Amino acid sequence: MTRSRLLVLAALLLALTGFVALDLGRFFSLAYLKASQAGLSALYNEAPWTVRGAFFALYVAVASLSLPGAAILTLAGGGIFGFSWGLLLVSFASTLGATVSFLSARFVLRDSVQARFGARLAGINQGVARDGALYLFSLRLIPVLPFFVINLAMGLTPLPAWTFYWVSQLGMLAGTAVYVNAGTELASISALRDVASPGLLGALALLGLFPLLAKAVMQALQQRRVYARWRGQRPRRFDRNLIVIGAGAGGLVSAYIAAAVKARVTLVEAKVMGGDCLNYGCVPSKALIKSARVAQQMRDAGRFGLQSAAPVVDFPAVMRRIQGVIAAIAPHDSVARYTSLGVEVVQGHATLCNPWTVEIKHPDGSSQRLSARSIVIAAGARPLVPTLAGLAEAGYVTSDTLWARFGTLATAPQRLLVLGGGPIGCELAQSFARLGSQVTLVEQAPRLLLREDEEVSALVTAALRADGVRVLTGHTALRCETGADGRTLLATQQGQETALPFDELLCAVGRAARLEGYGLEALGIPTGRTIETNAYLQTLYPNIYAVGDVAGPYQLTHAAAHQAWYATVNALFGQFRRFKADYRAMPSVTFTEPEVARVGLNEQEARAQGIAHELTLYPLDELDRAIAEGETEGFVKVLTVPGQDRILGVTIVGSHAGELLAEYVLAMQQGLGLNKILGTIHPYPTLAEANKYAAGAWKRAHAPERLLAWVRRYHNWRRG
Repeated sequence: MTRSRLLVLAALLLALTGFVALDLGRFFSLAYLKASQAGLSALYNEAPWTVRGAFFALYVAVASLSLPGAAILTLAGGGIFGFSWGLLLVSFASTLGATVSFLSARFVLRDSVQARFGARLAGINQGVARDGALYLFSLRLIPVLPFFVINLAMGLTPLPAWTFYWVSQLGMLAGTAVYVNAGTELASISALRDVASPGLLGALALLGLFPLLAKAVMQALQQRRVYARWRGQRPRRFDRNLIVIGAGAGGLVSAYIAAAVKARVTLVEAKVMGGDCLNYGCVPSKALIKSARVAQQMRDAGRFGLQSAAPVVDFPAVMRRIQGVIAAIAPHDSVARYTSLGVEVVQGHATLCNPWTVEIKHPDGSSQRLSARSIVIAAGARPLVPTLAGLAEAGYVTSDTLWARFGTLATAPQRLLVLGGGPIGCELAQSFARLGSQVTLVEQAPRLLLREDEEVSALVTAALRADGVRVLTGHTALRCETGADGRTLLATQQGQETALPFDELLCAVGRAARLEGYGLEALGIPTGRTIETNAYLQTLYPNIYAVGDVAGPYQLTHAAAHQAWYATVNALFGQFRRFKADYRAMPSVTFTEPEVARVGLNEQEARAQGIAHELTLYPLDELDRAIAEGETEGFVKVLTVPGQDRILGVTIVGSHAGELLAEYVLAMQQGLGLNKILGTIHPYPTLAEANKYAAGAWKRAHAPERLLAWVRRYHNWRRG
């Protein structure tokens, strides 16, 4: 806290201390006011403007310092000045004092509170930025809630000061008028409860709820306008409770939940059950990574006292194994299984005809229309292909198409060029290098895994190069050329061109949401890179939801499944209660070796967002199990709130980092700090002990040194 803030805080505390120490509260009692009314009225008659000015200044001071007595002063305003002047003076004085209190709280506390609790307050800040004036107006109309609490709390939010002032001026007017009017009949008041009767407070409370009710009515009218163009097309009776478009991770979970709660649900899939994850992404890539890892372990056998051996890669067998893994998992996502669960599964392409009706075109050319009260769009994403001259002529594969293409090869591609240094590009580049390909990885950014911290990128880059991958960062692909000597990619770095010959080119530059062909444009549903949704995953039409890659912001299988729960529950039971999607602890893993696992903020994000944090680092080369396994490369990095054990984010680099991360995901989701992890028994010797030792490193850094010095003296005294 800066010196100026400390001075302001000290002045406020001194004023409050003086108020209590001098017992100034006795001057703000109803009895004192009634006893002094005659004298004050006489003084007012002699010097009206002086008394008005003094009263105004006193009221501003009391409101600014949040001292008790504002209610008595409001009565005094009516008793001394009459209704008109009393209302004028009190209304402006109370608002000005409240604004000073608001600004004081903002100046002294807001930065530190936002720095410590910014992640938790993000939702509140967004709500205030959007509807802060409405919320404040509602609170001002309800005098049951102490106004000084509102002043201080609002000062910690991003609400503009001018908005606070004018909303407070209007919002407090009704309650002020009641008290000032009561003050004109001061003799008949024996206690404050005579003014604020339960009936009056109830009436004002209902008045305070009016803006919220008005907002609900406005939302209903807005929905009515949204659906206005479809008037007459809404079915009187729906065929289904829910229609789900897409049978990937998000769609499968949505259909599963709907069937579990006995809703009638139809799941529509145009291609294959399981979506990209099962057929082209997560599952085949992890099967490939396992084969590549075994090959590398054979090369590294000498490190463990065994005879090293150059692996003989039967590439067709590797590809057959991948297809076998897909086939083994496929029954979990099959039509038969979901049909047995109560889901109607329909093969075909779904298009929205109106907000309640979907047309399904079947592979045989026939079509059908189904209506549903709610619809969930879970269409997934497709690989991005850069607009690169000569690329189409040269030929390329993506993370979706490489399995079919490479499944026809007798050997791994001799020269594989990978465009893109994100998680997919890094995983596949390392795996094919370990299986015998000469791999060149081209990344336009200055480093790989740009979203991770720099030391994470450095470790992964070093690992890929150690496995034989030629890593070219800061290189921009220009064009592809095809000639008698084969195919070549031309890339440039700082104006210097480099020719990169290849036999196969893999585009791994990202994925784009599938937004075309589903009728979104015809319905006017806003889209950018993804479908625009609110916190409840609703689109422009409240009965149409989007989850997974089409909704963003994450392109992760488990994120799609996570969103699916919220969307489905909101779709089926939103009339009773709705749930905002919770992204507080969204993990991600890059399955290179070493693995990179993360949840929450990393260091570069915390710095970019200006979030105060402490960093605790535990290197894996100090962990017994890692030493025994010969896998000491990596670390556990934990970001916490300064001075507290609350976790802001964790990055783990090392063997089985994805498995180690789960403990931190649980801790963040359930609000557990590092002290809880430190107090949890971890079996020895395991890699999971790294989490406990990281917590121990944080604890040592926060040891109470002064107390320990006294404890040392105590022990010295005990020894005699």
